[in-house]
Amino acid sequence: MFGKKCSLIGCVHVHPLPGSAGYTGNMEQVLSAALADAKVYQEGGVDGIIVENMHDAPYLTGFVDPETVAAMTVVANAIKTQTKLPIGVQLLAGANIEALGVAAACNLDFIRVEGFVFAHVGDEGLHDSCAAKLVRRRAHLKAGKIKIFADIKKKHSAHAITGDVTLLETAEAAEFFKADGVIVTGSATGKEPTLSDVQSLKHGAKLPVLIGSGITPDNIPTYAPLVDGLIVGSYAKFDGNWQNDVDPARVKQLTQAIAKFN
Repeated sequence: MFGKKCSLIGCVHVHPLPGSAGYTGNMEQVLSAALADAKVYQEGGVDGIIVENMHDAPYLTGFVDPETVAAMTVVANAIKTQTKLPIGVQLLAGANIEALGVAAACNLDFIRVEGFVFAHVGDEGLHDSCAAKLVRRRAHLKAGKIKIFADIKKKHSAHAITGDVTLLETAEAAEFFKADGVIVTGSATGKEPTLSDVQSLKHGAKLPVLIGSGITPDNIPTYAPLVDGLIVGSYAKFDGNWQNDVDPARVKQLTQAIAKFN
């Protein structure tokens, strides 16, 4: 999809969408800001972009309302048209069927999925496994080209109920349930995963492995040789704050750091 040994995927955190508590009523502003961030990523040399509704907190659990789906479709389609890059989408929290619908409507390339295998408790509530419904829906839509990248032991969550299931075992379950890649993260936004977790997947997982949080130019030399993709959000923003706009200088630092490994 990305054409690199280790790809860099920039995250566009879309401003609050219709249906969320923070929506201002100005969809044109939401779209303009998202396109501006996407352009900075594209010009900075990233290999792909993922579009997320992270500003929609507090999140619903396992679904989003129709107006949110419609708005995200508008934004994702505009970014896909503008950049011509591989584009993915994530709808928080765990609104994976809706994300697949957006991806199918916009001819996107992948979705990021929470709660694919094994139940866990997120800060939004209980996430159950969605693999069966999601994979069946993808087949029904004839949308097999849309890859499923599944978070395992996802951030902002408690995993006590699966404490006897290792990260590698979770990755193996995701493979068995037809995911196309697995995403490993730290415990929260902006926190990197442990090196031991990444190494366990490098040596044991058969699926492509991506890191979904905590990537910086300083730790790219550690992680890039071990994984297939790096999803970056917080570091790429002004002052390293995910709520800010994308900073061209920081994006350039990231792309320069990863270029040494491709």
